[in-house]
Amino acid sequence: MNDERQRAPRRADGAAGPGGGRSAGPDLAISARDLVRAFEDGRVRALDGVSFDVERGETLAVMGPSGSGKTTLLNLLGALDRPTSGRLAIAGEEVVLGGHDQDLDRLRAREIGFIFQLHNLIPTLSARENVELPMMGLRVPRAARRRRSEELLGRVGLADRADFSVKKLSGGERQRVAVARALANRPHLLLGDEPTGSLDSRTGTEVIDLLLELRREHGLTIVLVTHDPGVASRMARIVELRDGRVSGDRRV
Repeated sequence: MNDERQRAPRRADGAAGPGGGRSAGPDLAISARDLVRAFEDGRVRALDGVSFDVERGETLAVMGPSGSGKTTLLNLLGALDRPTSGRLAIAGEEVVLGGHDQDLDRLRAREIGFIFQLHNLIPTLSARENVELPMMGLRVPRAARRRRSEELLGRVGLADRADFSVKKLSGGERQRVAVARALANRPHLLLGDEPTGSLDSRTGTEVIDLLLELRREHGLTIVLVTHDPGVASRMARIVELRDGRVSGDRRV
């Protein structure tokens, strides 16, 4: 049975079900309408008219074969890129086509946390220093950064590893540091790109357990790209992509 069952999203007309013609509202973490992301002067469409909504606090898995557009979609949801056309709102803020990159930087720093398959930690830094990095971008004072990083490392079970170089940590411990780093700026939206892909099954399960526990405590919205049906089944909903389009959208 699914860990995170939630009510079906509401459309503006009050009907249940994802998608539809809903405008971005305060209950939405993500609102995507007819998203297109084209490359090579428009000849290649990595995304070709993708529409769906994600409510605040919802958990969602994005699945699909290689080349289906999963990574491209995650880059848009993470404000790392802009759509070629269509409409996208993240945490109620419209991503403007052709806007300033600084706007995306601010949105990303304020609202979004990332967890990657290979954790993307700085190997020459300690666990605590890695967790502090996102806060430096928001100019959080040094003492506050240290308090927050130590609090988060304690929360993910690594209080006694705070000053260890991440090179000395196991793969599972590094991914827990990555989770702590993703939460450093108190984001509302947590994105994961195959966050358990490099872990053994037991450690992967522990990381998903941790994410769902943090979601319940802090009301996080979680969107994970995964090839693992076991991971996907623990989310409340699965969106499937194929050839840049939504081929399925179902509750688990």
